[in-house]
Amino acid sequence: MTAENDLLVRAAARNNAEWCASMCRSHGLVGAFGAEAWAAPGRTPLYYPDAVTLVPNADPSALVALVDTEAPGASVKDSFADLDLTGFGFEVLFEAQWIHRAPGAAATGTGLTWRLANLPDLLRAWAVAWDGGEGNAELFGPGLLVDRSVCVISGVAADDRVVAGAVVNRGDAAVGVSNVFGDADAAWPLVLEAVDRLFPGLPVVGYEHGDDLDAAIRHGFEPMGPLRVWMHALGCSVQR
Repeated sequence: MTAENDLLVRAAARNNAEWCASMCRSHGLVGAFGAEAWAAPGRTPLYYPDAVTLVPNADPSALVALVDTEAPGASVKDSFADLDLTGFGFEVLFEAQWIHRAPGAAATGTGLTWRLANLPDLLRAWAVAWDGGEGNAELFGPGLLVDRSVCVISGVAADDRVVAGAVVNRGDAAVGVSNVFGDADAAWPLVLEAVDRLFPGLPVVGYEHGDDLDAAIRHGFEPMGPLRVWMHALGCSVQR
């Protein structure tokens, strides 16, 4: 990994940890940032890790000590894919790539309009569309609206239905994008247009894998380096 990519991955990892911290706060759970990792004191919301490493070669023993492994669902986001947690009862849930895009909006013309889901009813409509009938729309509650670093972007069709969107969170060095949903070739240009309007001049970071990674690359992102999510033996799925 080049020195430039190392700095970008560190910025992306920090930004993602800040988003995880925001989601946890919206559920009444306050985590803490340390020199090597962010970690929550209890089980985090569905899809969210209990710890995120912030630097390469974090101490695995110290990291695992920050996580409650007694209850089912313990998880760690290994931001630099350089840890081996198998000896602590973890296994790799999935691997992905950090992605980066230089500032600037993508080409538009998708037929959708973006707007902020910045009121409880708008956030609810966004969450229902994001969920797609899986029963987890309550994950995104009104508590998220008080966090000024977070913007929830809706892609609205001509009939006023939310059909695409994402979550955007601003950090010191970059803007993070997560939870992108809807048709990727409509969602990404819309979200990038919103980011360019809301936070001009800042690079955009996130992570994706599989078909979602291919879609991000089509819209100007570059892979920067791998990450892993580790799940304890009694685990459940972790996404963001």
